[in-house]
Amino acid sequence: MGNKSQHSGVGRFPEAPPTPLPASHYPVQLRWPPDVLGNEDRKALCFGDQKFNLHEVGKEFEPKAAHPVPGSLDICLITEVPLEEMIQHLKACDVPIEEGPVPRTGAKGPIMSIYFRDPDRNLIEVSNYISS
Repeated sequence: MGNKSQHSGVGRFPEAPPTPLPASHYPVQLRWPPDVLGNEDRKALCFGDQKFNLHEVGKEFEPKAAHPVPGSLDICLITEVPLEEMIQHLKACDVPIEEGPVPRTGAKGPIMSIYFRDPDRNLIEVSNYISS
């Protein structure tokens, strides 16, 4: 799973623990991220040092979440890519922005965020820390 993309999009995310992503339609979910978030891996979605394990509904592997349900994930990815660049990239991939840019509070301070959804309607927040 260590196949890291050198995609010019948004592949610069700091390290985070593996996160399972329930997928209702595995083939669609596998095709979506390479263009949108710069991922090239096919068994897990890798963004920088972050990894999201894919669990196809009805074919989950152990261990798994107690109640894996597609569309239930709500994640925030911190990137160094300017949000305006990310917005242009999402538009080029025909991914509608649901909200933003809007100010929010991150784990380490103020952030500016945009929100969009993957094919299973999981909420993806991409953010930049605001320099003080």
